[in-house]
Amino acid sequence: MRFKLLRRRLTISSPRMAIRSSMPWPLRWAGVAVWLGFCAAMSLWAFELGRELADVDDKAKEELLRLRADNGKLQSDRDRVQSILNTSGSAITSERAAQERLAAQIRTLQAENRTLRQDLGLFEKLMPAHGTEQVAIRGLQAEVLSGTQLKWQVLVIQPLKNAPEFRGMLEVSVSGTLRGKPWMMPVPGGAQPLQFRQYRRVAGMADLPPDAVVQNVSARVLEGAVSRAVQNVTL
Repeated sequence: MRFKLLRRRLTISSPRMAIRSSMPWPLRWAGVAVWLGFCAAMSLWAFELGRELADVDDKAKEELLRLRADNGKLQSDRDRVQSILNTSGSAITSERAAQERLAAQIRTLQAENRTLRQDLGLFEKLMPAHGTEQVAIRGLQAEVLSGTQLKWQVLVIQPLKNAPEFRGMLEVSVSGTLRGKPWMMPVPGGAQPLQFRQYRRVAGMADLPPDAVVQNVSARVLEGAVSRAVQNVTL
């Protein structure tokens, strides 16, 4: 008998035992109520947070739409201004091209005017003064450039109709002062051969010594040893 009781206690066939809390039921219901209240508060907080997030999201979408609209307007204004600038640039370029063409035409007309004046002066000089000259120097010009060079030009004519061919020499000389003393020199190269029938224009450049002051330029036409024409110009 004792063996059977001991076996029941040591095996699964032993009697069931129930463990009950000693906390009274009012406290249990109070704990459940607190827990339910906490869950409800958490649910309410989550709901309000969701509403705020949804409201922020809506505002963000509205702000994004507004920004996109502003961006589109700015791009439209930029394209309009760029179109105006392109049109203005094309107009300015065309106007500049027209001004450059007009300036080129003016320069051409001025050059033609100078040429006509020179030709008119040449023809006037070709006209006989007294009808007795065979060779004459007209239009002797000289200019000192940068203080060290002399630019000169001589026009020699035969103011006669059907004049025979002239063959001779042209001498050009420069005079003035050099370091305070009288000074004279022929242009480099000496006398130049001169052969023409009606007129001949001769020009050249001459290097001047340092400290030279040019006061007079002289041109002389020689036929053999005979001087046919002389002209001086004072600077």
